[in-house]
Amino acid sequence: MSASFGRIEAILAKYQPQPEHLVSALQDIQAEFNYIPPEALSAVCKHVGVPVSRGWAVATFFKSFSLDPKGVHEIKVCLGTACHLRGGARLVESLERELKVERGHTTRDLSFSLDTVNCVGACALAPVVVVDE
Repeated sequence: MSASFGRIEAILAKYQPQPEHLVSALQDIQAEFNYIPPEALSAVCKHVGVPVSRGWAVATFFKSFSLDPKGVHEIKVCLGTACHLRGGARLVESLERELKVERGHTTRDLSFSLDTVNCVGACALAPVVVVDE
């Protein structure tokens, strides 16, 4: 916790204690830890002077933020119509077996997060898997 606390403090030192810095500070926390740890959310809110409930609302509103640990590599398998018809579901099942993780979760070693999406806009290439954007 102390090493994490030092990293959180270093990030917060870049920001004036003003509410308009909430999103920017959370973005830096997300980039540093690959998610927003509870203690970091509390520290950011205290630093910028907003209630934790507001910080939580912001962190859960934006899809780019995560309150759960994410893997170093994010794997997203498209299950849109074209991808589904061309074996997208089989790809998900294979990845679940190989990585020993269920969709929507992260491997124990925090190496991979596996999720499904409805469409990535590349139907002609179906099935599509996106790794790290």
